[in-house]
Amino acid sequence: MNIFSAFNINASGMSAQRYRMDIISENVANAQSTRTEDGTPYRRKVVAFAEKGGNGSFVHALNSAIGYHGAGCSGSGVKITGVYKDYETEMKMVYDPSHPDANEDGYVTMPNVSIITEMTNMIDASRAFEANATAFNASKSMVQQGLQLGQS
Repeated sequence: MNIFSAFNINASGMSAQRYRMDIISENVANAQSTRTEDGTPYRRKVVAFAEKGGNGSFVHALNSAIGYHGAGCSGSGVKITGVYKDYETEMKMVYDPSHPDANEDGYVTMPNVSIITEMTNMIDASRAFEANATAFNASKSMVQQGLQLGQS
């Protein structure tokens, strides 16, 4: 593993977490959207990740990070495999007969977005981004120190 691989791994992690924060922000912004372009309430979105260039195994990623290139070890960062709508979380039913999207019983189907869940996920994504930025800066510092040693 060369030093540029470390930069690429950390950069892919930062990009993935930034994208995750964008999707979380979209969820928060649409927490009260009862009608989308297709006429249905907004449905929460979730980002899925996988190991880039490997089989997704944590052990393989760890071996790659320490420089072990044994059989099947080819981890080189993280990639976004997709953005999926959350069909597992129930939509909320709120009684508001004056709402234009209320059904005949006066209930409005609200998005399945929980602000508490989204803010918790935002903190998680932010800390993961910070961890990748710290590792990136540590790699950069090692390169700078190596260049200084080479000049002496």
